[in-house]
Amino acid sequence: MESNFKGFIERWAPVLRIVMLVMICLIAVLIRVFSVIRFESIIHEFDPWFNYRTTRYLAEKGVYEFWNWFDSNSWFPLGRVIGGTLYPGIMMTAGALHQWANLLTFPIDIRNVCVFLAPIFSALTALACYLLTKEVTGKTEPSLFSALFISIVPSYISRSVAGSYDYEGVAIFALLFTFYLWIKAANTGSLIWSGMASLSFFYMAASWGGYAFIVNIIPIFAIVLILIGRFNTNTYIGYCSFHILGTLLAMQIPFIGFQAVTASEHLPSHTVFIFINVYYFCEWIKEKVGETRFNTLKKVVLGVSATAIVLVALFLTLTGRMKWTGRSLSLLDPTYAKKFIPIVASVSEHQPTTWSSFFFDLHILVFLAPAGFYYCIMEHNNGKLFIALYGVLSVYFASVMVRLLLVLAPALCILAGIGLSETIHRFARHIIHFREWWDYYNTPEEIRGHKPKYGYPLELSIPILVILAISVIAYINHCVWVGAEAYSSPTIIMSHKGHDGEKIIVDDYREAYYWLRMNTKPDAKIMSWWDYGYQITGMGNRTVLVDNNTWNNTHIATVGMIFASDDDESARLLRKLDANYVLVLFGGLSYYSGDDINKFLWMIRIASGVFPHIKEDDFLNRGQYRVDGGATETMMKCLMYRLSYYRFGQVGGAYGKAPGYDVVRQTEIGLKDYELKNYREVYTTKHWIIRIFEILPEDNREVARSKTQYIKKSEDYLLQYNLTRSKTRPSK
Repeated sequence: MESNFKGFIERWAPVLRIVMLVMICLIAVLIRVFSVIRFESIIHEFDPWFNYRTTRYLAEKGVYEFWNWFDSNSWFPLGRVIGGTLYPGIMMTAGALHQWANLLTFPIDIRNVCVFLAPIFSALTALACYLLTKEVTGKTEPSLFSALFISIVPSYISRSVAGSYDYEGVAIFALLFTFYLWIKAANTGSLIWSGMASLSFFYMAASWGGYAFIVNIIPIFAIVLILIGRFNTNTYIGYCSFHILGTLLAMQIPFIGFQAVTASEHLPSHTVFIFINVYYFCEWIKEKVGETRFNTLKKVVLGVSATAIVLVALFLTLTGRMKWTGRSLSLLDPTYAKKFIPIVASVSEHQPTTWSSFFFDLHILVFLAPAGFYYCIMEHNNGKLFIALYGVLSVYFASVMVRLLLVLAPALCILAGIGLSETIHRFARHIIHFREWWDYYNTPEEIRGHKPKYGYPLELSIPILVILAISVIAYINHCVWVGAEAYSSPTIIMSHKGHDGEKIIVDDYREAYYWLRMNTKPDAKIMSWWDYGYQITGMGNRTVLVDNNTWNNTHIATVGMIFASDDDESARLLRKLDANYVLVLFGGLSYYSGDDINKFLWMIRIASGVFPHIKEDDFLNRGQYRVDGGATETMMKCLMYRLSYYRFGQVGGAYGKAPGYDVVRQTEIGLKDYELKNYREVYTTKHWIIRIFEILPEDNREVARSKTQYIKKSEDYLLQYNLTRSKTRPSK
């Protein structure tokens, strides 16, 4: 009976495996569509609006127009060359899917393609994770666990939920698929697998700037294999062919171009490529001249090669032909951005990761992954060593920058899958052979044979397995809750429950952008902080001074300086920039903490790096950032303060607080009754989250000033005339 059941399972195992993979892929898609069910099919966040806008242009105009598109609505008056300043992978993918759907007579809007692209690719990511784990371990169980873990891991959901149309939604699939193909190439030495890995890397490089992680981890792994004596001919062929073809393909992307050769992020890859070839050349010489003569020659060759590489790197760096980017330096030195690049440090996703973020985004993977790391080291092959190295490096990078939890998540999913599978296998062996134990204990002692040796004692195995089962169930429940609540609320649409339990929708973003689209001239220029630039151009269809691309620090610093200047100076600068409106975010009435007042210190720091007359200390009272009566005079006079709190002193505070009570800063503002000289409030949204002000034309102000001066001169003349008459009038 037992053998028949075992044979049945073995026969149907491939079918069961396919069914489980299909179910995992289905779960990966469904857990990411809560946002569409709860709200609507809409693009989320800030950056995805630029991706959607460019994808829509690609679908309407075609590829050639897309490559040559000069966007005059961005970075006024500079503009932006679109084709050469972005990673086109996600746009090309969505455009191709939209075109194929139309060819198959499925009339689907390009917006819906963009909304559902990331959930579709999350299913492909689960398959890629399964293939990678299967290639590394050769076993099905850890592969299925890894696929399940990555399909619902919160860190990946945060970047792949329906509507989150961002680079990472497709790039994580490309990352894992490239690793799978490269390990396949390194194990077999096949040029076909290496070529496929290069094509996958090309797609990764076209989709996300995180391709630099692949460029660095594979060379490091090659050096590790050399140091432990596991580097062989297959790995040599796989690495060299992948390096050459992958570099050439990456250079075809305009945004990368010759940076694939000159950028410092690529230096480890080129250095290891040269080193490996010198190493194999030395091995060839060793066979020809013998080991005695070779030792001296080896020292000379390696010494000259190392010296040459160092000198070339120094020359390229000192001459400016090879530079480290600010983000790369921030990864190597976590304090670098805060000291020298405040625009990088101001972004929340560039902050160091807290322990709570690790647990919230990874849950039990944090505890299961070390077990998988142990098994990879103790029962290692080249693939397991690669996964272990991937885990170690990604832990460091994720600790430095919270955004890179996304790179860490796949590594921990694979390690946790291996750790969970191996642990279950070791503790379940006793239970699987329970029949032998039962016969052993029910046999009289005088005729008992040898005690069965399978795994751990039964009294230890059962509690451990129960704990693991409860942990996995808790992980699944946590992921479903995160997918349904934490990561499924669009940034532009907020909701909360009122005191009576009724759901309240806060739609101020779209309300303000719709007002801009319908009530301003098509050529109107809007100044706001760079966070909202993509949304203004995407939804408001208006020109902005800066946006989320952050390629020009001086231009962003100019906007920061304007917000830090007083009424007259800011208006003078804005008129020079030909701006028509100023948009600010204010949450003091609606408990919206992500407003511009809370971001204002970063604006000052960015501005002070370019304009020395803007000093942070002028806006602080004894080192404290205040908006109440203790705020400095410079703070109360600056444009940001004036626009944010305009008329706020006339509004009643929450829960019986005095008028002008800021519920975010939890204080009563220090300046309430004032008027704007150069600005006119034209629109404030329902919940006061977005406020729009028009910059008054200077000519009109000059006419008004002339009229005022004329009237005043006339009044002075009449007053002087009356005084003269009173003096010359005879007394009674």
